[in-house]
Amino acid sequence: MKLAMRMNAFSASIFAELSAYKQQKRSEHDDLIDLSIGSPDLPPPPFVMEALSRYANDPQAYGYTLKGTNEFHEAVAYYYQTSHGVTLHPETEIMYVIGSQDGLVHLPMAFADPGDIILVPDPGYPAYASGITMAEAVPYFMPLRKENDFLPNLREIPHEIAEKAVMMFINFPGNPVPALATEAFFREVVEFAKRYNIIVVSDFAYSELYYDGQKPISFLSVPGAKEVGIEINSLSKSFNMAGCRIGYICGNEEIIRVFGNFKSNLDYGIFLPIQKAAVMALTKGASFCEQSRAVYQARRDCFIDGLASIGWHVDRPKAGMFVWAEIPKGWTSLDFVYALIDRAGVVVTPGHAFGPSGEGYVRIALVQEEDKLLRAVEKLKQSGIFSLKEGEEA
Repeated sequence: MKLAMRMNAFSASIFAELSAYKQQKRSEHDDLIDLSIGSPDLPPPPFVMEALSRYANDPQAYGYTLKGTNEFHEAVAYYYQTSHGVTLHPETEIMYVIGSQDGLVHLPMAFADPGDIILVPDPGYPAYASGITMAEAVPYFMPLRKENDFLPNLREIPHEIAEKAVMMFINFPGNPVPALATEAFFREVVEFAKRYNIIVVSDFAYSELYYDGQKPISFLSVPGAKEVGIEINSLSKSFNMAGCRIGYICGNEEIIRVFGNFKSNLDYGIFLPIQKAAVMALTKGASFCEQSRAVYQARRDCFIDGLASIGWHVDRPKAGMFVWAEIPKGWTSLDFVYALIDRAGVVVTPGHAFGPSGEGYVRIALVQEEDKLLRAVEKLKQSGIFSLKEGEEA
């Protein structure tokens, strides 16, 4: 069997390796606690499930939708106006995607030629790299460093790189780094994009998961943002609808138009009952999101405090569903992850899986109830790893 050359870039990832190792170790740990996967463990709002069920019983609902319904587009516009003060034209500035990953992977194929440069956060969500590879473009990593509040330093990007760049991905609140952007940073992004004619893609998937009242800023709320880019969001994390695979991109009218033409060759729309359920979430879900934030914040606090009690002091995330935890000195991220599995039966994700700058960190997902998170802390304590002196091996 002959494989396309592009498949060389899709060899088994650390995620597949980690999954196989988890399965191997389940026989050794009766209560293996998996905090590696960023999939919500909570259900959607009851009114969303009711709408999905009701419309799924309609025999007329099973044809192609071909595109986002007017009702869905209007719901996105309503949500952006009420949540972020951003006005969007439902017909020209919004379009559906089959979950945000659909858009993230396919956008480079519509706007980048082989050899073009795409600016990506490092560490960053792996779907960015997948889309760049499919487009045969070239990634340029923008390091996210603790000393810069995990914001990329655009002034470090060489002029010759910026001249060749056609697109930039930004992600705040982020995965794996749950940092928040400032308005000043977004204004800098707009100015940079205008100067070099770069399309900005703001991945806003964790917009509703924020803590201590520090609401994230929508990129589109910043003056000039619509002139240079789009924002992409989904209902997966905000409304626990990950399996429904529905999201949207919004912003620049010309980008939306071109990507709509591209998408018309890829799929036939999203199942109508899912769009109906999404309308309910976007128009009626504000109080549900507030309740979800309270649940995740309680999880964050009990877990971070628990880690501190055993000597692992990590930063308290301001948003998102992840803890980006700096690991003790003397370990690589991968060795540390395997040690946690072997000695504690706790699974997290090594930071280097998200890019070179992720080395020295692990990503921990807050996707278990508080008692399970505290059980994980206890298992980490019993492992003896955090009583080792610097440089010792577990």
